[in-house]
Amino acid sequence: QVWLVESGGGLVQAGDSLRLSCAASGRGFGAATMAWFRHVPGKGREFVAGIRAPGTYTNYSSAVQGRFTIFRDNAKKTVDLQMNNLKSEVTAVYYCAGRAFITVDFGQDSYQYWGRGTQVTVSS
Repeated sequence: QVWLVESGGGLVQAGDSLRLSCAASGRGFGAATMAWFRHVPGKGREFVAGIRAPGTYTNYSSAVQGRFTIFRDNAKKTVDLQMNNLKSEVTAVYYCAGRAFITVDFGQDSYQYWGRGTQVTVSS
């Protein structure tokens, strides 16, 4: 079982940068594929970025490719999401998620571990 807690959200202006962090506890983090999702009211929860257990392979949605970067530190049990050049359309609740499989899944259903989310609001 892995427990996840997100932090780092807040209110920023368009063009700013923000770094979200996800702290994990429990056993299994080192072998879990981790991801960030976001929930926009009326749109459901969508994939943002994912990273495999060794941290050497990442995936991004086309909407954030080139502006967001996902990192993980297995020793510290953290997964961060660096978000640059923020735009108002990225306003959402961001969730950290994990699954005990090797590959990144762009769908949310296979992720067993979820945090409670952190709100990111970008004003234009």
